[in-house]
Amino acid sequence: MASTTSTSAGMGPRWRIGALTLAAIAAVLAGCASNGSAASGRQPTQNTRPAAGGSTSPAAGASSQAPVLAESNPPGDIPDTTVYVPFSATAGHLKIKVPEGWSRKHTASSFTFASNLNAISVAWQPMKSAPTVSTARSTTVPALSQAGLAFRVQSVRAVTLSGGRAVEIVYRVNSRPNAVTGRQYRLVIERFEFFRNGRAAVLSLSSAVGSDNVDPWRIVSQSFRWV
Repeated sequence: MASTTSTSAGMGPRWRIGALTLAAIAAVLAGCASNGSAASGRQPTQNTRPAAGGSTSPAAGASSQAPVLAESNPPGDIPDTTVYVPFSATAGHLKIKVPEGWSRKHTASSFTFASNLNAISVAWQPMKSAPTVSTARSTTVPALSQAGLAFRVQSVRAVTLSGGRAVEIVYRVNSRPNAVTGRQYRLVIERFEFFRNGRAAVLSLSSAVGSDNVDPWRIVSQSFRWV
């Protein structure tokens, strides 16, 4: 995967999208932990977890920015000819498949792969108990609403994927404005929260509203494995 590694310099709007996704992940992982444990590395307490709501209205504290109009022909459909390659995050004890050739950015506890308006982010941290639909509604959605622009949650449900059970949250946000043009895109993000043996992982798949990425996102989400 060395060929995909790059820095954020000069990468344009795709890293602003990736940064938004990572900001949301960071906010929610922080919400999962008590007393700042996401930043300090301490384990969260038993009673603190992620969360999410089932209505399409913004959660309390959501951005007052209006949703931007979805593009009729958004740039960003992932081609059917895309080749997917395995990627392992040793520190996170997990692996996924990602499109070959996408740019890569990482922190100590996350990776983001990006191309055009599409981004795949995975983050992890210790956690004492598994996320649930209930904790998603009470904790994660409010945290996401604080991190995202014009946040709107679409659905929250429990799902079973090849890599195990997860809580799925689907929501929409505005991208950060382009530094040069000020242009924004309306993004839809599919977020999966996994848990095993005291470890939590969050997989987020972001693309422009109107993109036809159902099959690519299925390939990536079904490829998640703990190792």
